[in-house]
This record gives sequence, C-alpha cells and structure tokens, in this order.
Amino acid sequence: MLSADKNRLLTQASAGTRMGDLLRRYWHPVAGIDELERSAIKPLRLMGEDLVLFKDRSGHYGLVDRRCAHRGADLAYGYVEDGGIRCNYHGWQYDANGRCIHQPFEEVADPQARLKCKVRLKAYPVEAKAGLLWAYLGPQPAPLLPDWEAFNWRNGFVQVVFAEVPCNWLQAQENSIDPVHFEWMHANWGRRLSGIDGVAPRHLKLAFEEFEFGLLYKRVSEDTDEQHPLWTIGRVCLWPNGFFLGDHFEWRVPIDDENMLSVTWSFIRVPREAEPYEQQTIPSWTSPIKDAAGHWITSHVINQDIVAWVGQGRIADRSSENLGASDRGIAMLRRRLLDDLDAVAAGRDPKGLIRDPERNRCVPLPSDSRAFFLEGLPLEQYQRHPKWHKLLTHFLFHAGQPDEVKRAYEAATGVALQDLDVVVV
Repeated sequence: MLSADKNRLLTQASAGTRMGDLLRRYWHPVAGIDELERSAIKPLRLMGEDLVLFKDRSGHYGLVDRRCAHRGADLAYGYVEDGGIRCNYHGWQYDANGRCIHQPFEEVADPQARLKCKVRLKAYPVEAKAGLLWAYLGPQPAPLLPDWEAFNWRNGFVQVVFAEVPCNWLQAQENSIDPVHFEWMHANWGRRLSGIDGVAPRHLKLAFEEFEFGLLYKRVSEDTDEQHPLWTIGRVCLWPNGFFLGDHFEWRVPIDDENMLSVTWSFIRVPREAEPYEQQTIPSWTSPIKDAAGHWITSHVINQDIVAWVGQGRIADRSSENLGASDRGIAMLRRRLLDDLDAVAAGRDPKGLIRDPERNRCVPLPSDSRAFFLEGLPLEQYQRHPKWHKLLTHFLFHAGQPDEVKRAYEAATGVALQDLDVVVV
C-alpha cells in the first residue's frame, strides 16, 4: 500500500506537479497521422492542458494553446493556412512555434506591428512516426522520439486504436506489470462470459526484472516451463507509461488526473503468400468503451482491462489496498517512479530517455515472438499456429473495429475477419 500523500504524488499529472513534470520528459502518442488528413485541427486535453493539434497547408504540425491570445476564442474552430492556424474571431494567426505572425487590423492600425511581436502562445513540438503523432511537453533539449524496432517491421498490417478512459493513468500502467491478471480477467472471466466451464492454467512462478527501457515480468504456468519464452524473455512494461507484448504496444497518456487516453498500436503479420506488402496508410480509430445500454463493453481484451481500471475509481486509493506476492512488480514500478522523481528534482534525466542518434536506430525490445514477425509463416502454418491464428482471423484488442479497417486488413492478408462475441485467451 501507499500513503495518501505518495498516492497523490504519483497520480497528479498536471503542470507544476512532480509527476506531471516527470511525464513531460517523454514523448507521448496523441493522435493518428490519418486523423489530421481528415480534419486539419483536433482539440486535445493533455496532462491538464487544453490544446489544439493542427497540420497547416505547408504540411507542418503544431500543438498550441487552445485559446487565442487576443480575447480567448477557441482555436479548435479556427482554420489552417500555409503558415499555421488562424483564429476565426478576428483573424490572428499563429505558427507551429506559437508565434503570432499576423494580426490583420492591428497591422493596419500600426504598420510596425509592435503588438504582434509581443504575442506568443504556449506551443509544444510534434513529430510523426509509425502512424502516430507524438507530442513533447517538457523542457528542452527534448530527448529523441524512440525508434522502436517494431515500427520498422515489414509485411504487416498496422492499425492504431484510441479510447478515452475515465480513470487515472497509473492504475492502467500498473496493469502492465501484473501477469496474474491474464489468468483471471482474460482467461477465466473470458470463459465465464462465453458460458464455458473449466479454468485456465494456473500461474506457478513469477519474476520481475528491470532493464534499460522499463521492467520485465516473467511467468511459468501449468501449461509452460522454464524453457518457455514467457520465462526466458518475458513481457515489457515500457517506461514510463507503455506496455509491449511483442505484437502490439499500449500507452496510457494522461488527459488529466481523472482521465486518460488509451493508445494501442497493433502489428499483424501478413501470410507469406501476401508478401511483399507495403501499407500505404495506417488507419486510426476510436473504440467504444460502453454499449448502447451504458454498460462497460467486456468482449475484447483491452475492453476487459478497462473494466478493471475504472472499477478502481477515478483515482485508485492505494492507501487501502493489500498487496500480495503477485504484486511485486507493481511495488517495483512504484519505487522506480519515486526514484525518477528524485532524479528529476536533482537535475538528472529519468529512466529510459534516448539522446544519442546512433543509439536510436531500430531499437529492439524483448519479444517472445520476434522471429515470427521478421520471417512470417505460410498461410497454412499460420492458421494452425496455437497463438497467432487468433490474431489472423479476429481483432482481439478493442471492440468496434470500423468496416473500412476490416476491408483494408482483409485486402492486405487475403484472410476474412470473423466476428466474435467474447475473446477467450
């Protein structure tokens, strides 16, 4: 358990808080590249700040304060031009660095444009990578946006899924270092939701380790042994707010202290018969988290996780919990976050930043199935694989996959997606 003070310390993500200042030292995925192709302006709330993300007509991305510096009009209703975003109220224009570059009437009244030179919006850097737009809200110099190896894999269909979840980011991130929840939430509960009797193989042994870019959990269950990749390699709790499971990433980006943006980046290998496959556009979409009756959706893996996260309350009360042996990884994560808070306070970099360009080239992460993603399988073997056949015919992670994304996937793989009621792992 944590004291109430330490719980507040770890969960407050706004500017000026210690955890907020720590999280701002990392790049965060905030939107899909394709989103701004459909609509050039997107309002965002990130770590308690109201901002607008835009792509101007010159192709430059910007992330600036949502309120115009003139009289506070909402720039989400502005429009883009070659040099930036223009307010629809009196025409003040701002570039991607937040500088006011045009004040139409003021420049008539004062040709020297002295007021314009004094006006600047808060602005943050934006970079595009792997179908996502990433924002950095921290101090300069910014670290490099990680170039994870998976972002460079070929012959795969990638999609990005967003979900706004009404809870604090940390209780979702703790899920990333909690292997036993797979046995109960996804395997046993999934069976019950499907009307299936029986129980999943029990966990027998757990281990938790730290490495350069996060933490690892390793596990042995009744159907595996210590030669299994889940023990010899493990799964990655990616620092500070991510999860890497070999075939997909998940990030938990704070919207504010009581809401977060869940971001999933999924790579599904096409069969060898479909190679070479080069994806032209990475689609992004938003998953529903409640059904038409207002109940939490429980059919897909991350929807099931969301039920657990929101069930802990908007901000989990860690002062009343009772941790057990399965929670050693969670205790490790909390201690490491507290260490990082001290590092930042002392003027040092926190864990996992990359500043060397030579280091930031196709950076590998531990993966129990790396060979499969690099080499692939013929369709017949793919369909018989005990693990990957499920991903070939079903999108397991989020409910609500749009029809156009399904059609694009089927065209890429040559395999028809099948509907499912409940995922059973």
